[in-house]
Amino acid sequence: MNTTSSLLEVRNLKKSYARAAGVFADPDRGQRFIAVDDVSFEVAEGETLAIVGESGCGKTTLARMVMRLIEPDSGEIVFAGRKLLTLPSAEMRQQRRAMQMIFQDPFASLNPRMRVGEIVAEPLAIHEEKISGSEREKSVAAMLARVGLGQEAARRYPHEFSGGQRQRIGIARALILRPKLVVADEPVSALDVSVGAQVLMLLQELQREFGLTYIFISHSLPVVAQVATRIAVMRAGKFVELGPAEQVLHQPRHEYTKQLLAAVPELPHA
Repeated sequence: MNTTSSLLEVRNLKKSYARAAGVFADPDRGQRFIAVDDVSFEVAEGETLAIVGESGCGKTTLARMVMRLIEPDSGEIVFAGRKLLTLPSAEMRQQRRAMQMIFQDPFASLNPRMRVGEIVAEPLAIHEEKISGSEREKSVAAMLARVGLGQEAARRYPHEFSGGQRQRIGIARALILRPKLVVADEPVSALDVSVGAQVLMLLQELQREFGLTYIFISHSLPVVAQVATRIAVMRAGKFVELGPAEQVLHQPRHEYTKQLLAAVPELPHA
């Protein structure tokens, strides 16, 4: 890939954790679980890179490191030409405007004590302190409308909405600052299939409309087949295959990818 068009470059990222030790474990042995093992990739502007793998393979850890929600042990993250891991906290805070995350659980990711309007407006309150209250309300109303929620939604609380509607609220919150990169961590896995399909369609529409770049985390090949430009298959902390979606889905090279595909009854063409 031509690096000049790369919005994000991840180089040799590693993350390990101390294993849970039993009562009689030797604390000096220092056994560690390697969650992400020397992973490198690039994401071009406007594309959707899907990272797919079974639960526990390290894909969520990787996503959270890209967002700097957790710090890697080693490696480098370059976003829009800037090395994120060496940025001072004030500059990293500025950079966060352009990087947002949609979380897996639309129930747990929204503060139940805040009204929806406050939830969606929160990034504006943090990053655009100078805009007036009326401007903020106008932006929130427009974004809620864009994700398919009515004006009255702003005055209600998260528990008053269905799972699919709550995920739309999460999407509105993520997009209110018009970010360049959105990391979507299993955004439809908590939803039933038909609701999930509607959310996937919405994400694709918003990508075209706002020129978004996605990293899409999933355990489901049928889901990523609908959205991915390229697919990385992850196993035990490593990428075992990375390529164009059509190639990975229909002419896989790695045995593990073939096993994942064999477990899927019918796969739609991307």
